[in-house]
Amino acid sequence: MEELSQLIEIQKLIRNLFSDDYTGHDFFHMERVATTAGEIAKIEDADLFICEAAAWLHDVGDAKLFTDPEETIKELDLFLQRIAMNEYQINKVKEAIQDVSFSKGGNPTTLEGKIVQDADRLDAIGAIGIARAFAYGGANRNYINHDTNKNNTIQHFYDKLLKIKELLHTEAAKKIADERHRFMEVYLLQFEKEWSKTKSC
Repeated sequence: MEELSQLIEIQKLIRNLFSDDYTGHDFFHMERVATTAGEIAKIEDADLFICEAAAWLHDVGDAKLFTDPEETIKELDLFLQRIAMNEYQINKVKEAIQDVSFSKGGNPTTLEGKIVQDADRLDAIGAIGIARAFAYGGANRNYINHDTNKNNTIQHFYDKLLKIKELLHTEAAKKIADERHRFMEVYLLQFEKEWSKTKSC
């Protein structure tokens, strides 16, 4: 099976697995990450197929999204074999996605892994990143904002999202991040202005 056909099969799998996701980790998130990873891979002269395949698959088996992550990973291995990906490709894809998660604090060792992590992190900032943050917070019963309870989405910006720009690996990703980071800063200023005004009434 050719690489294009393999990517089409991977897309079908992702659509099936994430069609009912309301946390911001839906099919469209995977699609954006794959598109961005592909664009960065071309600039950074990385393996385009590995970057795109890993980007589509990077959330498969994530513990916060799957009840049985280990079983999901086993099923993924079988799926990749069924679509005729060879052992080298499977290992490279798994290597690229193993350290993507922000919460794990992983630092990818391969260029492809760095690109996929960058692409995933870019989707967490900017206008779409803001929307995803509140979608995830709502799905997990977090407050929008709170004076004393830190389980709120606004706090998440300061704990994670505003730090992302400085954690990116590739120059291509850093350029994309600049505008998105500034947009978040402007948004938070406006949010705090409106929140403070509401509290003072």
